[in-house]
Amino acid sequence: MTTDLREAVAGERRELADLLGELPPARWDAPTLCAGWRVREVVAHLTMPFRYSGGRFLREMVRARGNFHRMADRAARRDAAASTAEELTACLRDNAHHPWKPPGDGLAGALSHDVIHGLDITVALGIDRRVPQERLRAVLGGMTPRKLRYFGVDLAGIQFRADDLDWTFGSGTPLTGSAQDLLMVLCGRTLPPGRLRGAPATRFTVA
Repeated sequence: MTTDLREAVAGERRELADLLGELPPARWDAPTLCAGWRVREVVAHLTMPFRYSGGRFLREMVRARGNFHRMADRAARRDAAASTAEELTACLRDNAHHPWKPPGDGLAGALSHDVIHGLDITVALGIDRRVPQERLRAVLGGMTPRKLRYFGVDLAGIQFRADDLDWTFGSGTPLTGSAQDLLMVLCGRTLPPGRLRGAPATRFTVA
């Protein structure tokens, strides 16, 4: 399983790098599902673990007074401004097998990080990229109560039903869509219209 996850992480990074390498320059300044971040900030954030030593990460956290969100936002904006699209894409591609894992989350956490932020880009840009089902299963299987609390989405009274994967989550009024779209809802993202079905869809759709 460990080997499978390593290959899944590497595949996700290589495929996203291929996609980014084809983007016209103007699209790097397009907004993503990450509020306030353009494509270039998301990619800067994705590659931060490859570019920051442990010591540098700790120094940045001290500057942000221990607030990870503040540190990540500051770093993404600064690094996006200081790097070209080509440099960021090359960094992602060259580190396909980088061993970074989120603290306490293992390889499954690294895969989740890459899949979710990749979808932040592709869904917002209207690119019909389908994450391979085995990767989605691994990411969805890792959506623990602790992770869901981190994203802060009120999921009470909703049952998530994937229409392309044998997967459901929760109980209540059905919310139906592709597995990867439902994943993004679990992660606190708001989706473009027409991607979700069911009464709760309006809560998670851009007006």
